[in-house]
Amino acid sequence: MSTPRQVTIRQVAQKAGVSTQTVSRVLNNRPDVAVETRELVQQVIVQLGYKPSALARSLIRRRSLTLGVVIAELGQYGPMRRLLGMEQAATEYGYRLHMSLVHQPEVENSDQILDELLAWHVDGIIWAIPEISHNRIWLQRKASQLPVPVVLICEQPLYSEHAVSIDNRAGGLLATQHLLVQGYQSVGIITGPLSWAAAQQRLLGWQEALTTYQNRQMFEGDWSAASGEQGLHQLRRQYPELDAVFVSNDQMALGVLQAAHELGLRVPEGLGVIGFDNIPEASYFYPPLSTVRHKLTDQGKIAVQKLIEIIEARHQKTTLSPAEITLLQPELVVRKSSVRSSSSKE
Repeated sequence: MSTPRQVTIRQVAQKAGVSTQTVSRVLNNRPDVAVETRELVQQVIVQLGYKPSALARSLIRRRSLTLGVVIAELGQYGPMRRLLGMEQAATEYGYRLHMSLVHQPEVENSDQILDELLAWHVDGIIWAIPEISHNRIWLQRKASQLPVPVVLICEQPLYSEHAVSIDNRAGGLLATQHLLVQGYQSVGIITGPLSWAAAQQRLLGWQEALTTYQNRQMFEGDWSAASGEQGLHQLRRQYPELDAVFVSNDQMALGVLQAAHELGLRVPEGLGVIGFDNIPEASYFYPPLSTVRHKLTDQGKIAVQKLIEIIEARHQKTTLSPAEITLLQPELVVRKSSVRSSSSKE
């Protein structure tokens, strides 16, 4: 049984009685085609089942229609949600992603990563590496020298680059203020690793909410449930008066709930708990976990949209806007783990 041959753009042109250039203009939605001609070509495309190849479209547009994505920590909830948003937006705009996975984001090997992406002729790059220690120094000396634009997904924007960020400090402030409003008197925190900018920013939000308070109970976790469990045990040993805790991600909050059970603390009556991320499982914890929702999928989508806007502006040789920071605001999600009854507040 013979394999059917793929319909070519030349066959479409012959069937419609037009030139291949006219078919190309229709495929690229160019305005310089008469309405009647456009409709005729579109009808022939449907009749013949013509599907333009990605290679042909990239040659026509003089672009690869590929975006490079540098990403790490795909085992974590945040990077996976951001990548989902990037994939959805790229598909919508007719682009594909070429991903470079970094296994040690705290190690600076950016030159090799960028060289490999440029070898694939990507049209632009999204840099979505968590800010750990000083691993962004390369931006200050390299990004402006690259032949393609770069958009950052980051926690602490560099104002010399286009970036999409989430206000983690505001999220930490929201979470801690909520616990105080519920009447908790001694609010501790279990942070993520403090070499991470996200963990630092959430800590700053907690500190801002507690400016008029004396308690400074803090434990540095590592984003894992085990470190959340360990953190609550240590905080309660050091500060028996602790009656609430802001946990810097939902995974660690799961460990906190386990430790509370081991310590005989009832949540939320004896201990208020609030997390960060709003993972899908958070509403099924026992009790359901209050948390902070941040728009991770939107962050990935916006980064792709912003990058494609820059690519289009460069291609059309229009004026580029100056470096722009998009700062997404988190939202409080209140569930049973942090809501005290009126009697317990007194």
